[in-house]
Amino acid sequence: MFHVAPSRATGLRLLGLGSTFFVCVLGVALLGCGKREAGSAPAPPDVLVTEAVQKDVPIYREWVGTTTGYVDAQIRARVQGYLLSRHYTEGSVVKAGALLFQIDPRPYQAALDQAVGEFQRAEAAYKKTQLDVARNTPLAKEGAISQKELDDSVQANAANQASVVAARANVEKAKLNLDWTRVTSPIEGVAGIATAQIGELISESTVMTTVSQVDPLRVMFPISEREYLEFSEQIERIEKATANPRADPRRGRLELILADERLYPHRGKVAIANRQVDVKTGTITIVSYFPNPGNVLRPGQFAKVRAPIETRKGALLVPQRAVQELQGTYQVAVVGADNKVAIRTVKPGTRIGSLWLIKEGLKPGEKVVAEGLLKVKEGMVVNPKPAPAEPETTGSEGPSQHASAVH
Repeated sequence: MFHVAPSRATGLRLLGLGSTFFVCVLGVALLGCGKREAGSAPAPPDVLVTEAVQKDVPIYREWVGTTTGYVDAQIRARVQGYLLSRHYTEGSVVKAGALLFQIDPRPYQAALDQAVGEFQRAEAAYKKTQLDVARNTPLAKEGAISQKELDDSVQANAANQASVVAARANVEKAKLNLDWTRVTSPIEGVAGIATAQIGELISESTVMTTVSQVDPLRVMFPISEREYLEFSEQIERIEKATANPRADPRRGRLELILADERLYPHRGKVAIANRQVDVKTGTITIVSYFPNPGNVLRPGQFAKVRAPIETRKGALLVPQRAVQELQGTYQVAVVGADNKVAIRTVKPGTRIGSLWLIKEGLKPGEKVVAEGLLKVKEGMVVNPKPAPAEPETTGSEGPSQHASAVH
C-alpha cells in the first residue's frame, strides 16, 4: 500500500476555502441578528395610574395626648398592720364601698374595747360627781357644809364631764381605726393590679392599688398657644353650630384615633383648659372627655385627638404614593392621552388619610402614575393600567406629617 501525501499547494487551497466559508457564515449570522434587533422595539413599561379626583373633604387638626380616668383614686392604707386578704379581682369593675383589702383588725379591736372601758369608767365617775353636787348644794345653803366643799364637788363634776367627752372621742377614734382595717373603694370603677401583697406589713399611706372611673374617659393633650387662641375664639361659634340640628354633627366635636389607626366610634368634647401656658414648651393642656361604654379604653393609652376645622370645597386629591419629594420639591408623573409621561412640579397641601391634597400644578381628571414612579422619566411612553382604589381616609395631616403645620 502506498500513502500519497497532499502537496503543499493543495493544503493551502483547502485552508483558503475553509476561511472563506467561516467568514461567510459569520457574516450571515451578524446580518440576521441585525435584522432581528432592528425589527423588534422594547415594549412600553406597565405602570398603575389613577385620576386626580375632586371632592369636598373635611380638614382636621390633630394633637397627641394620653388617656386618664375621669377619677383616678389611689387606694391608700390609713392604719398600720399585716395584710390578711384581698377581696377583689384585679382589672375588674368594683362598686363604691366594695371591700378591697382586709388588714389584721385584732389590735384595733382590742384598742376599741379598751377605749370603751375607759369611757364607761369616766361616765361612772361623772355620774358620782353629779350626785355629789346635787347633794351638797342644799347642804351648803343650810350651812351644813362649807362653800369650799361645794366648790370642790362642782369642779370635780366638771372635770369628770370633760373626761367623758375625751373618752367618747377615743372610742370614736378606735372605731375609725377598726373600720379602716377594711380598705374599701371610694368610687365605682376599674380596680388595678394590687401593689400590696398578702402577709406584708402595711404602713399608713401605703398605696395598695388604684381604682379608675373610666366612663367617661378623660383625654389630655397639649396645644400650642397660637392654636389655643384660635380655638378659644371659635368655641362660641362652634357651640352655636352644633346646636343647629341640621349642622354637621362632627363640627365642634373631637374625634379619637387609636394606636392601631382606627377611629374611635364615640366623639368627645373639650371640658377645660389648664390655668396657664407651660413656659418651657409654649403649650397649654386641654382636658376633654369621651364616652367609654364597656370600659374598652383604659388610662395611659396613646390618644391622637383631632377636630374638623373646615371643609375644603372641591379639593383635588391624589394618592400619597403618587407624589415624589426631592429636596423640598414635590413632583408627579402625569400620563397624557398619547401615553407619554410628563414630570410635573406640584404644590401639595394637607394629607388626608392615604391621599394628598394638591393645591397647584394638577387639573381634575388628569392621570398620574400611582405605582412605578421610579422607572418613568420625561417623555417616556408607558402602558397605563388602572390602580386599585385607595382605602378610606382617616384624617388629615400636613406635609410635615402634622395637620397643625398647615394654615
